[in-house]
Amino acid sequence: MAIQLKRIYQAPEQDDGYRILIDGVWPRGIAKDKAKVDEWSRDVAPSKELRQWFSHDPDKFGEFKEKYRQELQQNNEQAEALDQLKKTVREHQKQVTLVFAAKEETYNHARVLKEILDRQPKDS
Repeated sequence: MAIQLKRIYQAPEQDDGYRILIDGVWPRGIAKDKAKVDEWSRDVAPSKELRQWFSHDPDKFGEFKEKYRQELQQNNEQAEALDQLKKTVREHQKQVTLVFAAKEETYNHARVLKEILDRQPKDS
């Protein structure tokens, strides 16, 4: 199973496979019919408070990862959304693309989610 990351502002491609938007709010300037997302997993996104605190600051990324992982475990809605995301990824064995809006492509929640998903057992 291959998981890739892509900004929603990049053109969808055939090899994107199943596209999942993982942001809590719909991205600005993107019409829903043009987004070409197969699913919107909004509840897996970090809380507004955590997102605002982090503000894509590379110096805070380590702490952000830790806090975001805690949210994903301790917040029921986020935990359920993560479980559903894991299930969806398993169901689409060939290719899944996690789609996000952040300008910062290295230090963002999509990277954290990809790390989590890459570590899950392939047959669970």
